[in-house]
Amino acid sequence: MFTGIIECIGKIVSVEQKGSNKTFLIESALSKELKVDQSVSHNGVCLTVEEINGNRHLVTAIDETLKKTNLGSWQVGNNINIERCMLMNGRLDGHIVQGHVDATAICTNKKALDGSWEFTFLFPEKFAALIIEKGSVSVNGTSLTCFNVHKDNFTVAIIPYTFNHTNFSELEINSIVNIEFDIIGKYVQRMQQL
Repeated sequence: MFTGIIECIGKIVSVEQKGSNKTFLIESALSKELKVDQSVSHNGVCLTVEEINGNRHLVTAIDETLKKTNLGSWQVGNNINIERCMLMNGRLDGHIVQGHVDATAICTNKKALDGSWEFTFLFPEKFAALIIEKGSVSVNGTSLTCFNVHKDNFTVAIIPYTFNHTNFSELEINSIVNIEFDIIGKYVQRMQQL
């Protein structure tokens, strides 16, 4: 479980296809602090650390993950958001993020304001009931508050710190991002369906 507060940016050093899976070697300031078998959020996707070598760690994404996220398009040199799992004895600064991506979304607008940025994302309409005005959403693992919510799109505002310490600075129109909707909304929706 995560909070959506990104700790650092990692860089993809190598990508290896292994059957229907892909293995990624990632270089980051946190890699040397990780442990084998630890769950770590990579652009909002919970992946298990398999190996650690200095400031690099290895993770594998299975076919199911590659189909539901943007990991299938990762290439050497890409920067990704990294967050270690939440400590249960600390503050929950963002919101509850599982690292289980619901869908990908496409950036349809990027607006630079005077000291901040706004990004609008188009997502599959079937998830419309899971997002509300001023609710929480995870975009590439970053906990954000959404506004201007419609049946298939929403907008988020990015402060300078987040812009400079995540891969939001690299997002452009047509960039594909990972989206995880709020877990509480998912449970409420499920209970109403029963």
